[in-house]
Amino acid sequence: MNRLLALSHACDAVVSAIGRWAAWLLMPLVLVIIVDVITRKFKLLTMAVEYFRASGAEAIAGFIESYLTSTKFQDLEWHLHAALFLLCLGFAYSRNSHVRIEMLRDRFSTETKAWIEFLFCLIFLLPYSALVLYNGLDFAYRAFAINEVSAALTGLSHRWIIKSFVPIGMVLLLIGLLAVLLRNALFLFGPPDVREQVRREAPELRDAAAELRAAAAREAEEIAAEADDMGLGLTGAADHRAEPRIERRTEEKS
Repeated sequence: MNRLLALSHACDAVVSAIGRWAAWLLMPLVLVIIVDVITRKFKLLTMAVEYFRASGAEAIAGFIESYLTSTKFQDLEWHLHAALFLLCLGFAYSRNSHVRIEMLRDRFSTETKAWIEFLFCLIFLLPYSALVLYNGLDFAYRAFAINEVSAALTGLSHRWIIKSFVPIGMVLLLIGLLAVLLRNALFLFGPPDVREQVRREAPELRDAAAELRAAAAREAEEIAAEADDMGLGLTGAADHRAEPRIERRTEEKS
C-alpha cells in the first residue's frame, strides 16, 4: 500500500513540476498578444518596413516582412496557448483545479466522492485519454510527414511541433490520472492509516464548504487577536475597522 501511495506521489510530482514550468508560457503569450495588438493598431510594422527601405536597409525590411507579420504573431498566440493548456492539463487534474459542480458534489460524503472519482477515471477519463493519445500520435506524425504549414500564406511553418503537444498533453494527463486513481483506490480499499493520510492529502476529497468555514474562523480569530493587541474588545475592533470607511463616506458626501 505504501508503495502505491509513493507511486501516486511520484506521478503527482512529475505533472506538478512540468505544470509549474509550463505556466511560465503565460508570460510570452501575454507579451506576443500585446505586441500584436499594438503593432496592428498603430501600423508600426508597416511604418518600420517603410523606414528601413527608405534608409536603404532592405535586409531588415525583408526580415520584418518575412518573420514579424501579424499573421505569425496570431499563429504564435494560439500555439503558446495550446502548449500552456496541454502541458498543464495533468497538473490541473491532479490538483483538483478544473471546474466542478460544487453545489452538488459538496452534498456527498467523502466515500461517495472517492467512488465517483475512481469510477470516472476508469470509465471515462482513461479511455478518453488513451483514444486522444492514439489519434494524437497519428495527428502529429502526418503533420511531420507532409511538412504541414499554417493555412495562412504568411503563417508559421512546422505545424507538427504544436501538434506534438496533443499526445504529450495526453501522456501528462494519464500520469495525473494515475496519481488520482491510485490515491482514491487507496482511500476506498486501503488500511485505516493510509485512508486517513489520503483524506488529508487528496484535494478532490476535501470539503470546500468546510474549508471556507475554517478560513472564516481563522480570520475571526485573527481579528480578535488584533483587537486584544490594540486593547479593544471584539465590538471595539469592528468599530475601529469601520471608522476609516465612515470617514471616507462622509468625505464623499461633503
